[in-house]
Amino acid sequence: MTVRIGAAATMILIATTAGCGSTPAQDDGKLPPVKPQAASLKDGFSTMDRLVEAARKEGSLTVIGLPRDWVNYGEIIDTFSEEYGIKVNQVEPAASSRREIEAAAQLRPDVFDLSLEVAVANAPMFAPYRVQQWPDVPDHLKDYGGRWYAGYGGYMSIGYDPRKVATPASYQDLLKPGYSVSLPGDPRQTSAAFNGVMAASLSAGKAEAARGVAFFGRLKKAGNLAANERAATVVVDWDYHNAERAAHEANGWKVAIPGDSVLSAYYVQAVSKDAPHPAAARLWQEFLFSDRGQNLFLKGYARPVRMEALQMRGGLDAEAAARLPVTSAKPVILTIPETDTAKTYLKKEWAEKVG
Repeated sequence: MTVRIGAAATMILIATTAGCGSTPAQDDGKLPPVKPQAASLKDGFSTMDRLVEAARKEGSLTVIGLPRDWVNYGEIIDTFSEEYGIKVNQVEPAASSRREIEAAAQLRPDVFDLSLEVAVANAPMFAPYRVQQWPDVPDHLKDYGGRWYAGYGGYMSIGYDPRKVATPASYQDLLKPGYSVSLPGDPRQTSAAFNGVMAASLSAGKAEAARGVAFFGRLKKAGNLAANERAATVVVDWDYHNAERAAHEANGWKVAIPGDSVLSAYYVQAVSKDAPHPAAARLWQEFLFSDRGQNLFLKGYARPVRMEALQMRGGLDAEAAARLPVTSAKPVILTIPETDTAKTYLKKEWAEKVG
């Protein structure tokens, strides 16, 4: 199982100016010239056919931080390449969001896949581009200026071995005898582990670091905190990790999302303002946000950002959606200030209260 390290947070919307108006046709009736750095399909290419043509002339696309076994990116990359005849160069597949930014000047990726926190902090590095499906992306998950926009995400969940423990109805159940609980890493260093602590702290739709740290302190005192995942009967992790494990392990691994609220986080997409292949970069975004691209994320157990719109229009892959853990819980996304405050608290208190 691949784990990308990046902090989950909600956005602080940053208003920018992004030229997204249409370009009128020339007097002779011909289409306007292509603008490779276009802020929208209509603004720069007029049609998908012209965008595809421009991208094919460039011939390649460079991506960074996309492990092939992460949310089905292997199939996504291969499908895009085969569909459009464009070679996809994969550099540093295991790069974290911060590493993507650090390596950009040297490796020159065309596009980024980042945590919201990192995207907001580095927005000046991105070129505005609104995909055709822009209206389907919720306003609180995209930059007003079009510089970044959520593509897929997940819910924090409880994965468990049903042969050894009962289905947990709440995080508090994990304190009962027989449960051996693990996080996917050190919460002071790993995003998924940090969010696991915050998920356990949810109360009335509000996450609080002190409450989460105290809970894991109680787990340790009760002898229910496992030394590692191999020794655990329960793993608190993103549902796309736990659901994939459930699909491939023979021991009947199951996934639960208890409660009336659930911690959620999304990864966002962005086009580099210095993209060596600007048309291919924009075609990549159009593909990821198309019905086909979004359903390919869903096939990888991630929750596509357009999931609600796809379901309403009958375009959702029902079979893939049925493999996701069932929940009616309301998603809660941490704000960036909440995330910063919580991380500071964990760095100060985790060692003393949990160890």
